Amino acid sequence: MDDAELEKLLKDLESDRVERKASPSDRDKIRQAICAFANDLPNHQKPGVLFIGVNDDSSCANLAITDELLLKLSGMLGNFLPFPTMIVQKRTIAGCKLAVIIVEPSYAPPVRYNGRVWTRVGPSRCTASADDERRLSEKRRFRDLPFDIQPLSSASLDDFNLNLFQQEYLPASLPPDILEQNQRTTEQKLASVRFIHRLDPPIQPTNLGILVIGKEPRDFIPGAYIQFRRIEGTELTDPTKDQKELTGSISQILRQLDETLQINISVASDFITQPLEIKQPDYPLVALQQLTRNAVLHRTYESTNAPVRITWFSDRIEIQNPGGPFGQVTRQNFGQPGITDYRNPNLAEVLKNLGYVQRFGAGISIAQKELQKNGNPPPEFTVEESCILAVIRRHL
Repeated sequence: MDDAELEKLLKDLESDRVERKASPSDRDKIRQAICAFANDLPNHQKPGVLFIGVNDDSSCANLAITDELLLKLSGMLGNFLPFPTMIVQKRTIAGCKLAVIIVEPSYAPPVRYNGRVWTRVGPSRCTASADDERRLSEKRRFRDLPFDIQPLSSASLDDFNLNLFQQEYLPASLPPDILEQNQRTTEQKLASVRFIHRLDPPIQPTNLGILVIGKEPRDFIPGAYIQFRRIEGTELTDPTKDQKELTGSISQILRQLDETLQINISVASDFITQPLEIKQPDYPLVALQQLTRNAVLHRTYESTNAPVRITWFSDRIEIQNPGGPFGQVTRQNFGQPGITDYRNPNLAEVLKNLGYVQRFGAGISIAQKELQKNGNPPPEFTVEESCILAVIRRHL
């Protein structure tokens, strides 16, 4: 947006595309405004703008616009699901130096901040009503959707485990007070978390819904499982000690995965060279969890029957997932701190709600740190166009 357009918006005191803040002190309200602009309930199909450094009457507040301030504003994406698209800039508008946050309308509303959907009604903001959420859900268009929220025409509501949805997923994804006030139908609840494509008949589950609460996800997404193999040796041709397929909903798969990792980690005790007994695992559990969950999240589920493969050799573990780098992640910058993108952005939201992802974009860094603490070599990555292989060497 050029300066003339920004100045026009700045002076329009009635516009619902603008919010003004004299200072960045109330970050919670700034995030609420970002959420509301991303949802674009009035359907302007134009960006909303936050001006930081002006008073409500658009007069200059003479705020110092520093690089530190701009970095803090840029780092406000942590509690948004899915992530809004926004630009933070230092601009001089009508002679006043400002921090400007330009928020693009989301392609996949509703956007939530801390589990709540915020919208703008005129120049004020509020949490969305059930009707507002329905309108936001209906704004989605098939051509704009990532694979995880595209509809599955061959599936129906009968393919959902609705007990799993009501008893596990909803309590994990929404604050208790929102759940208590929630008088919506089951279909409306499913639509609000993108598990169905729309409310109009015929109601079609999305790929996300089938992955998360499907009775038999592999009936529709054949590669939606993990193949685990434990080998007595260092070559694929060596004898197999254990082999299993981890199947079911995404939470069932990840619970089985955690159990499998814990069972297979060996812990050695050193009570000779140390005054106290020291227990040393051959692999740190947290590192394995981060890398295997990354594989489940970032893999491609589209146009492939391949599972995530975990092969546990005597000297190393190999984790292979179908799908190469995506978006801004390339073969050259893969694994670099701060470089991340999401092939399945709505699945990322689900894993965060279920507690399997704590900080977006930090999985590899956490794994590297845990491996170093345990005395393992750093992980090795082979990045191809169609798959990614991670190798973790055993602690010696």
